[in-house]
Amino acid sequence: MITRLKLKPGQRGTKALVEKYGDVLVCVRYRYDETSRIRLKTVELIVETKELPAPRKATVDDPLVPVRISYGQRELGRMAKTMGGTWDPDVKLWYIQLGKIKGTELEKHIILDAEMKNSGS
Repeated sequence: MITRLKLKPGQRGTKALVEKYGDVLVCVRYRYDETSRIRLKTVELIVETKELPAPRKATVDDPLVPVRISYGQRELGRMAKTMGGTWDPDVKLWYIQLGKIKGTELEKHIILDAEMKNSGS
């Protein structure tokens, strides 16, 4: 089955569907099945709209700490990435929120005398 035509609401051929579905109509597609020789008209609708939560930022209670992971320690590197760490190539350190690494293997790799960053970028 192939899609030959995709129309946005308001384009020619969508008027009746716009009247029926209103603002929840995203698009209209015409699909063709060569084996059974039929044309299908499908609609894409919005079924739920939900506000996303605000992104979590580092706070004074949960500061970014510098973490040194040696070259070749791939598992620790994956762990740092999974925990939302950001890599700073200038100083060759990861910056991760302290609360995320407490009690993990990464806690042993925190650098106490490194320059602290205020943001994760």
